[in-house]
Amino acid sequence: MNITTDNQPENHIITTADGSTLETYSLVLSAVNIPHSINTVSDNTFELHIPARHRERALYEIASYVQENRGWPPPAPAEPLFSPSFKAMSFLVIGSLIFIYSISGDWHPESVWFQRGAGDSTAILQGGEYYRLVTALMLHADIVHLMGNCFLGGFLLHFYFKISGNGLGLFTMLTTATFANYINVLAHGPGHHFVGFSTAVFSVIGLLCTSAYNKSTSAINFHLFMPIMAGMALLALLGSGGERTDLGAHFFGIVIGMIAGLFLRSQKADVIRRSTVMQMVLTILACSAAWMSWVRAFSHTTS
Repeated sequence: MNITTDNQPENHIITTADGSTLETYSLVLSAVNIPHSINTVSDNTFELHIPARHRERALYEIASYVQENRGWPPPAPAEPLFSPSFKAMSFLVIGSLIFIYSISGDWHPESVWFQRGAGDSTAILQGGEYYRLVTALMLHADIVHLMGNCFLGGFLLHFYFKISGNGLGLFTMLTTATFANYINVLAHGPGHHFVGFSTAVFSVIGLLCTSAYNKSTSAINFHLFMPIMAGMALLALLGSGGERTDLGAHFFGIVIGMIAGLFLRSQKADVIRRSTVMQMVLTILACSAAWMSWVRAFSHTTS
């Protein structure tokens, strides 16, 4: 908008190419009973004529109107940040791991829990005991193994559930960790044994890495690789050392988690995230999958 003013002996003239703005000024002047008139000079030039004796007051009223309405209309309110109604899911997950360990104890070849539920690539690939991909996540070799997963996992799960919600978070974590275990089994072949929640922990790291990527940017660029590099740095720092460390499970966990994290950034995931019904359904599905895996483990008979 380009406004120019011109002083003449009888009239003060405001010239503009924006007719709607001039009409607004006219309404302002009419509201305070200041005489004026609008003339059309051409298709894109309009003039507002104000008697010289009303010049000061008219300019004051127009300036006051502009100042009072600066920034109007206000921007649309931002979409409220998501926050799950139940905020203790991470404590329930970690508490469940501790409870199962209190029953199963340390890894022992004669323990029925490890005989039935530990990860065994031979039983999975040749015996079809795929439930072990889930039950193995809930068993730990010793107290040090358990505490490491509880401390790191509890910290990460707290923030993860705040982003994803309880149901979507549980379901996605269990799905990615199970799939990562399966890929690791395929990579090792028969004869590989594994237990521990660490695959799920690294799946959560991967999920957090890519789900936190800037949603306004869709192109794959340096900003996407920054969280990926951060995830790989955590893998190198936390997941590649120790006598009993299953590097393959950690690596596949973080990679599958990163891929699944891209889904958590989608519009469809956001709809699920904000739906109480869907969150409850996914919570039930995830808990049922874990429960039924153990039921299957203890009811399975080996030939």
